[in-house]
Amino acid sequence: METKDIQKLIDFISQSGLDEVNIETSELKLNIKRYSGVVPAVQAQPVVVAPQQIAAPAPQPIAAAPAPAAAPAPAQPAANTVTIKSPMIGTFYRSAGPDKPSFVEVGDEVSAGKTVCIIEAMKLFNEIESEVSGRIVKVLVENATPVEFDQPLFVVEI
Repeated sequence: METKDIQKLIDFISQSGLDEVNIETSELKLNIKRYSGVVPAVQAQPVVVAPQQIAAPAPQPIAAAPAPAAAPAPAQPAANTVTIKSPMIGTFYRSAGPDKPSFVEVGDEVSAGKTVCIIEAMKLFNEIESEVSGRIVKVLVENATPVEFDQPLFVVEI
């Protein structure tokens, strides 16, 4: 079927009362739908509200808003701490299974190469190892929560 034949078919359909035509041959599959552009009307019922006499409350004096407290400065890591960050996007797990103990707890000593957590990405469980030796000072992520690339996971005091 050539372009001019398709155009003739479209013209014919636009003049007819048809809304949809499907033509299928060994060489061509053609589906033409016509939309009238008419949006179905929604009937709305008017709502009548009877006017009522309502006494306005006496205006109350507005107390001055307290000055906002100074936001605490973000905690600067101590000079002798290192942050272990996530090397990938995934789900953070503190242990190898729900019934298994956590790899590390606050106060535990870690050495370089020790597994500190698992990050699941695309059904693969990746063991994340400490890059430094020291003591875990803080765990920054809740168990079984999503983490982003380069998101801090642990603070280690070296």
